Amino acid sequence: MTTESKELVAVPPTETALAVFTAKEGLEPWLLQVRAEIDKFNQTLPELKTNKGREMYASMAYKIAKSKTALDAVGKKLSSEQKEVPKLIDAERKRVWDKLELWQKEVRKPLDDWQAAEDKRVDEHNDGIQRIKDLAVFAETPTAAFVAQIIEDLELVALDDSWQEFLPEAAQAKDKSLKTLKALLADRTKVEADLAAIAKFNEEQAIRDQQERDAAIAREAVEKAQREAEQRAQAERDAATKREQDLIDQAANAKRVADQAARDAEVAAENQRLQLQLQAEQAERAAAQAKADQLAAEQKAEQDRIAAVNRQAAAVEQARLDELSRQQAAADEILRQQQIREADTKHKGKIMRAAKEAIMSMNVSEELAKAIVLMIARGEVPAVTINF
Repeated sequence: MTTESKELVAVPPTETALAVFTAKEGLEPWLLQVRAEIDKFNQTLPELKTNKGREMYASMAYKIAKSKTALDAVGKKLSSEQKEVPKLIDAERKRVWDKLELWQKEVRKPLDDWQAAEDKRVDEHNDGIQRIKDLAVFAETPTAAFVAQIIEDLELVALDDSWQEFLPEAAQAKDKSLKTLKALLADRTKVEADLAAIAKFNEEQAIRDQQERDAAIAREAVEKAQREAEQRAQAERDAATKREQDLIDQAANAKRVADQAARDAEVAAENQRLQLQLQAEQAERAAAQAKADQLAAEQKAEQDRIAAVNRQAAAVEQARLDELSRQQAAADEILRQQQIREADTKHKGKIMRAAKEAIMSMNVSEELAKAIVLMIARGEVPAVTINF
C-alpha cells in the first residue's frame, strides 16, 4: 500500500476471492489490516483546529469508505458469478459493510463532534450579533428615555477576544446600531421637546385667556359699581335740590304772606317784621341743612363706589390666589407621578439586579447574565417572566 492509495487494503486477488468470501469470516485479515491503519491513525490524532488536521480526519474516513466499497464490489461480483453461494457471500458482505461502516463513524466522530461544537460556537456568535442588531429595531415608536436606556445597555456590550474571529462583525453591528439609536434618540428628543413646548404654550394660553376673562369680569363689576354709585349720588343730589327748592318756595310764600299782613295791619308791622326775620333765619338754616345733607349724600356715594372697587379688587386677588393654588396642586401632582415612576424604576432595577446575580451564581459572566435578564424583561424568552 502506498500513500497515494485511496483504499487502506488491497482487495483479494481474483483467483482466491471466492475462497475468501465463502470462508467463515474470510475477510477478517483484510479487516484487521484496516483496523491496524485506524489504530495507527488514532495514535497521533491530527489537530482539529487546523484545516490540514480536519482534512486528515476526512481523508482517513474516505479511505475506509473506499476500502468498504472495493471489498464489497469484489463480493458483489462473486455473488453474481457464483449463484450457489449468494447467501454466504451476501452475509459476509453485510458483516464487512456494517463493521466498516461502524469504523468509519468511529474515525469520523472526533471530526463530527468538532464540527458540531464549531457550528454551535458560530451560531452563538451570530445570535449575539443579531441581538445587537435587534436593539435598534422597535415594534412601536419608543420614548427618548427608553432609547437612551437601550444606548446605555448597548454601550456596555464588551468587544473583546471572546468574540474571536467575529469581533469585527460584532463591532460593526454595534457601531451601526449605536448610530441608528443615537439618530432615533435625537429625533425623539426633538419631537418630545416640541410636544412639551406646544403643551406648555397651550397651558400658558389657557392661563392668559382665563386672566383676560377674569379681568373682563372685574372691569364689568367695577363699571357696574361705579354706575350704581353715580345713580345713587345723582338721586341724592336730586332729592337735596328738591328739598332746597321747597324751602325756597316756602320762604317766598311766607314773604308774600308777610307783605300782605304788613299792608293789612301796619300796627302789627314790627311784630310781623320780627316774625318774618325769624322765619328768614329758619329758612337759611334749612337751606344750609339741605346743602349739608346733599354733601353727606355725595360723600356716601363716593364711599360706596370705593367700597365696590375694593370688593372687586379683593375678588380678583382671590381668583389669582385660587389659580396659583390650582397650579401648585398640578405641579405637586406632576412631582408625585414622577416620584412614583422613579420608585418603580428603582424597584424594577433592584429585581433585575437580583435576577442577574442569581444567574451569575451559576458561573455565568455578568454581561451574559445582564443580557439574559434584559431579554426576559423584554419578553423575548418564551414562557419566562420577571415578576416586579
